[in-house]
Amino acid sequence: ATRRRESVTSAALHLCCTCGVPIPPNPANMCVACLRTQVDISEGIPKQVTVHFCKQCERYLQPPGTWVQCALESRELMALCLKKIKSSMTKVRLIDASFLWTEPHSKRIKMKLTIQKEVMNGAILQQVFVVEFVIQSQMCDDCHRVEAKDFWKAVVQVRQKTVHKKTFYYLEQLILKHKLHQNALNIKEIHEGIDFYYGSKQHAQKMVDFLQCTAPCRSKTSQRLISHDIHSNTYNYKSTFSVEIVPVCKDSVVCLSPRLAQSLGNMGQVCVCIRVTSTIHLIDPNTLQIAEVDGNTYWRNPFNGLCNPRQLEEFIVMDIDIIRDQKLGAGAGMRSNKHTLAEVWVQKTSEMDSNQQYYCRTFLGHLLNIGDLVLGFDFANSNINDEYLNKMNPHHVPDVVLIKKSYDRSRRIKRRNWKLQELAREGDGMDTDDERQYQDFLEDLEEDEALRKNVNIFRDASKIPVESDTDDDGAPRVSLTEMLEELSLTDATGGEGADMMTD
Repeated sequence: ATRRRESVTSAALHLCCTCGVPIPPNPANMCVACLRTQVDISEGIPKQVTVHFCKQCERYLQPPGTWVQCALESRELMALCLKKIKSSMTKVRLIDASFLWTEPHSKRIKMKLTIQKEVMNGAILQQVFVVEFVIQSQMCDDCHRVEAKDFWKAVVQVRQKTVHKKTFYYLEQLILKHKLHQNALNIKEIHEGIDFYYGSKQHAQKMVDFLQCTAPCRSKTSQRLISHDIHSNTYNYKSTFSVEIVPVCKDSVVCLSPRLAQSLGNMGQVCVCIRVTSTIHLIDPNTLQIAEVDGNTYWRNPFNGLCNPRQLEEFIVMDIDIIRDQKLGAGAGMRSNKHTLAEVWVQKTSEMDSNQQYYCRTFLGHLLNIGDLVLGFDFANSNINDEYLNKMNPHHVPDVVLIKKSYDRSRRIKRRNWKLQELAREGDGMDTDDERQYQDFLEDLEEDEALRKNVNIFRDASKIPVESDTDDDGAPRVSLTEMLEELSLTDATGGEGADMMTD
């Protein structure tokens, strides 16, 4: 039985026609070693290929003219490398492909390929070989335009004709939260506005659409011909988008036209702007009536601010009386539930040696007590040139309009343990007036919870708030639950350039 089994086994094996080694039968009658000496199925496939890489933006060239971002040993990089040799692999079958480790700074990418091909009388031969991809530096067109200082294709010019920058500070935080600044090539701060430069018109149009959704504004578009190729009939334009934001900021006192005031529910013409988001939020200090004015309504019936924050004066509350039941006339709009109507007698802190007091109505009845300091606008002693205010009945114009309660700014700065991110932009930096306006914006965030919902607030680890019983003056604060932890890229490595921590 043993002899019979050996004879059957030897009968199943054939001798190689070249070296005589017993092998299982195959159509070529040759062993694998001899077959590889006769046929090289990887012939015609390049063993060294060049891959172009842009060092500025860290992207690879995908012929003919597309630049893609790929991480080392990623599926995207493998697909890009295989496309480089796809034309030479039409007669073989790709079985497997994998990366071989190389030094990251060696400018080499090695890939092990496994292929199959039918050879000699239908025999299928499988072979494994290595292809080396050499990384060659080449600057892409986008980076080339940046280096040539001719890099932008479209610019968005945002303007607001007002002395205060509260609206710009708020837009800056919205842009940071939605990461719209990532596509901008450059951000330049200029007088009464800011410019955003983009490499494509689509990114600029996306920015304009975002501004129109977040702030009441209007826009215009223009373009300038840079070059023209008459042979290929291609044109090179530079586009300019001009966005004008309404010249009304938070805490501005405005005077509406009689027609607009009637359309908003017969509210008073003299109103206070309590917030500017996608619409202008107004409140009537005499009746607590509120209304919202969108961009289209504003440009049909424009109005300007009667005062700026520099003209606000400090008053002290001498007497206050809460108005419980205030009946509105026919056709009146909504009333605010967050404010309390009150009658107040105030006196300027700069005129404490006199007996001059002013009577007014205010929407700050829920915040004010006798002896509190409050900021307001003095109509009685001001010379205002406004079309609608000059036509009003003088008896309907208040002597004083109170804007907000005043707190000790030094104490608020001292105990503020949070901060905001800022856009990296070109400019002259902050002067004294800009710093004061920025502090006003931070105080507005502390006082308005609805405004904070659209802003990312980060905990400031460098500041330790000092708490004491004497510092609690009732000023609003940002709670710890509303703060985010700022991302630090040095936590995993223990510092920039340090070795990675391992177990």
